[in-house]
Amino acid sequence: MRHIGIIPARYASTRFPGKPLAIIQGKPMIQRVYEQVKSSSLSQVIVATDHPLIRDCVQSFGGEVMMTSPDHPSGTDRCGEVAAALNLDPEDVILNIQGDEPGISDKEISLLTTLFQNPDVNLATLVKPFTDEDRATNPNVVKAVLADNGKVLYFSRHAIPYQRDPGSGPVTRYQHLGIYAYRFKTLQAITKLKPSFLEKTEKLEQLRWLQNGFDIYATTCDYQGIGIDTPEDLELFNAQYPQSDNSKPL
Repeated sequence: MRHIGIIPARYASTRFPGKPLAIIQGKPMIQRVYEQVKSSSLSQVIVATDHPLIRDCVQSFGGEVMMTSPDHPSGTDRCGEVAAALNLDPEDVILNIQGDEPGISDKEISLLTTLFQNPDVNLATLVKPFTDEDRATNPNVVKAVLADNGKVLYFSRHAIPYQRDPGSGPVTRYQHLGIYAYRFKTLQAITKLKPSFLEKTEKLEQLRWLQNGFDIYATTCDYQGIGIDTPEDLELFNAQYPQSDNSKPL
């Protein structure tokens, strides 16, 4: 069973156009992410992009890149196109790693791939426990509710589970970190699904999979992510961490 990392990198971000090419600690963001993922135990790492400037950037630092359709509505669909072009076994595992996560490491990647030692796991993700209420009520922080066996019951932008009795102490919730892994056969199946009611309501693609009966397993980690979503975020980060090497915080 092979483990392959695919990094979707879209140029036309609404809040930060050209974000994969933004310079973070002296290197383009996509290069930072690629180098972090490449240092993991994955057998192959590919950037999937719809823009020639990103393709040229990846090629300039010796990375592997494939051009994909500009019409894909999600990173999962972009991963699906790349995976379909590879000679994969149905049981091979594809990791969808966000192109704006330059802090991702082999620790998180290994946590995720280890789940697939269980033959029942076909689709998996990472979550991080937290207790502060400000994050709970932030709609940009996606929350996950888990069953005792690790299956995700639901994802929401709302503060779930709702705490009926605030006097009972802090509630541990789980923040979804947005890195996915799928067996190739499952990736092929979910990219054929039509958008669902829950997905369109919460604007979360993973709800399409749950609503169509696909089990998603999750494992916890302590990775928070850097969270560079706007040019202002990048400016603040580079001011705080101006070094251009791979020392902290990356």
